[in-house]
Amino acid sequence: MAMDNRLDFGSAFIIVITFILFVVSLFVKGLSHEILLDSAVFLVSVKIIIMSFKNESYIKELSKQLEEIKKLIKK
Repeated sequence: MAMDNRLDFGSAFIIVITFILFVVSLFVKGLSHEILLDSAVFLVSVKIIIMSFKNESYIKELSKQLEEIKKLIKK
């Protein structure tokens, strides 16, 4: 399954904003026990975006394969 190495603008924007908020929270809260919660929120949002990207590329690949099957059936 071939994957593009690019994220769409919305996903990249969400990652950047979440990372900025994570860094800001480090300066506001310091390195306390709440850093685990902040880092978990950041990692979960990145993971969700990566999963949606993988699903999108998988769906595109499946669509190509279905089109090939349709062409073979019509012959």
